[in-house]
Amino acid sequence: MEYLSKECYDELVAELNDLINVQLPKVKNEIAEARDKGDLSENFEYHAAKRAQGKLLGRIRFKQRVLQYARVMDMSHLDCDTVGLFRKVEMTNLNNNTKMTYTIVNPHEANLHEGKLSIKSPIAQGIVGKRVGEIVEIEVPSGLISLRVDGISIP
Repeated sequence: MEYLSKECYDELVAELNDLINVQLPKVKNEIAEARDKGDLSENFEYHAAKRAQGKLLGRIRFKQRVLQYARVMDMSHLDCDTVGLFRKVEMTNLNNNTKMTYTIVNPHEANLHEGKLSIKSPIAQGIVGKRVGEIVEIEVPSGLISLRVDGISIP
């Protein structure tokens, strides 16, 4: 089961509808046009369209599976006592005294440019369950970092 925000759930549903109702008919049309051009064994356009259809069907199945096991999280029941999913966390990197603010989200919503950190990332795994003022050392690809949790809120 995956917990999603309402915003992410709506985006996934819209993307799935676009894939099924817009993209898939377009690819099927391209296959039909390429089939009309003659010998399929040497028809590059036909093979390219079939590959595109296979990729598209794979994406559709993936999105359907995600939505099948998705649960929309009710943000009104969240507390700010500890770091967890859908919490905004202010922290300080004690190695270089840099302040950071991230919202912990599921992997489908993760986007560092928007300040959304995947719950499966090493940093999020290290700070989940921590309280304000706690210091944690986390092994990341670039080495060991020390983080102090400065604040927890609900975005």
